[in-house]
Amino acid sequence: MSILDLTAVELGKKIKSGEITAVEATKAALAQIRALEPVLNCYVTVDEEGALKRAGEVQKQMEDGTLTGPLAGVPFAIKDNMCTEGLLTTCSSKILDNFKPTYTAEAVKNLEAAGAIILGKTNMDEFAMGSTTETSAYGETKNPWNPEHVPGGSSGGSCAAVAANACFFALGSDTGGSIRQPSSFCGVTGIKPTYGTVSRYGLIAYGSSLDQIGPVAKDVTDCATILEAISSYDKKDSTSMKREDCDFTSALVDDVKGMRIGIPRDYFGEGLDPEVKDAILKAAKVLEEKGAIVEEFDLSLVEYAIPAYYVIASAEASSNLSRFDGVKYGHRAKEYEGLHNMYKKSRSEGFGPEVKRRIMLGSFVLSSGYYDAYYLKALRTKALIKKAFDQAFEKYDVILGPAAPTTAPKLGESLSDPLQMYLGDIYTISVNLAGLPGMTVPCGKDSKGLPIGLQLIGDCFKEKNIIRAGYAYECSRSYETPELAKEAEAKLDGEPVMAKAAEAKLDREPAVSKQAEAKAAEKEAQ
Repeated sequence: MSILDLTAVELGKKIKSGEITAVEATKAALAQIRALEPVLNCYVTVDEEGALKRAGEVQKQMEDGTLTGPLAGVPFAIKDNMCTEGLLTTCSSKILDNFKPTYTAEAVKNLEAAGAIILGKTNMDEFAMGSTTETSAYGETKNPWNPEHVPGGSSGGSCAAVAANACFFALGSDTGGSIRQPSSFCGVTGIKPTYGTVSRYGLIAYGSSLDQIGPVAKDVTDCATILEAISSYDKKDSTSMKREDCDFTSALVDDVKGMRIGIPRDYFGEGLDPEVKDAILKAAKVLEEKGAIVEEFDLSLVEYAIPAYYVIASAEASSNLSRFDGVKYGHRAKEYEGLHNMYKKSRSEGFGPEVKRRIMLGSFVLSSGYYDAYYLKALRTKALIKKAFDQAFEKYDVILGPAAPTTAPKLGESLSDPLQMYLGDIYTISVNLAGLPGMTVPCGKDSKGLPIGLQLIGDCFKEKNIIRAGYAYECSRSYETPELAKEAEAKLDGEPVMAKAAEAKLDREPAVSKQAEAKAAEKEAQ
């Protein structure tokens, strides 16, 4: 087995036992990035120098007993909307193409304290606005299972990188399904925790009442371990919650006897691909055979989730994105006449079409003539959706359904019809509106060989229920790696991964070149 085939927890154990060093693991991941970046475009920035330096430091700390946690020495990637001190952070937008934060996001700091090693920043839909990772200013990311298809979004870069063995785990953010939907499309596991569990400090905001950081990894064990590491109360985040029950790994037991699982009939109507439906119901059957009580029920208000979400998220986005004006940081137009003209030209050049669309929609619903008719009505609908989930969780421990109505569409299909792209979030959006935890676990593939994801939804602060159900289901099947990732490893010509990785210098090729271009522009400006 190659180093790259190990899960994050397995790798951590091997590093701790001395079988592998943190430096060897980092070099192996960098070699895989070099091999696949020209095809997949998972990364915006790869910090080769910083990763190798940090790996050496971590290895010493592990040897002297300073670092003993399960993630010590494990290389990981970060979605490019989380601030990292001194490392380019772009939100995959031209308007932040030269932005290097002066501080690091709290979730990232927690992982660094645990000894994990940052490889770089992953590609995403611009400002997390999209469901395909095609709206990025740095080009679209492709699906490792079939590069003609999208990886999902907006955390598509993170999910594709994990699936392609181009990192051992990654952080993503979820505003309306942005961890769970691409996890489904890429055949990996992703968790969106209860709102307030993970600090949003350092996460560049899209919809502040909806955004939440979460892990993407190969299996449920990894996700539970990572979630344990990043969960913490943070006084710098006014929405952060003090929680006493963050020992998520204690729920990793293959036992669902007596667990009550509800399947919403509303999730299995028109628009759901028959192959997806079949895979989800087979997964439910597996849990039933293991002793869970599985029932169908009616979850009301599903049809109102998408309009309510896009009104609220766009309204919050129009407010949050007003800070990007070209004055203190970020892109500024080279030629302009006066302050207002500079604002207009800088934003026109810096923001992409999808971001502009949502800013305009948000500004419209917040305007004096339409505030009551749209925004307030959306907030009332949000409260009703939360109430519907509360009633469901009086009876059920977990709600089971699909993460997306179809498998990954082909590149270019969704952008031509934005409304159709919005409808693809129908099963994930309600979870964010209600602030609930949700998780996607791979549960099969369609006839085209594209992954299908099972979504498990829990009540607020009941992540352990979905982890327990996800782990029990996962024990019935094995993890699969895309052929593309296997081929990239095989091209190492039979030589040890570590030796080849040492030769891979990532000489400013695809992902790294973007950072190099930014550095060159910075020097030119000076």
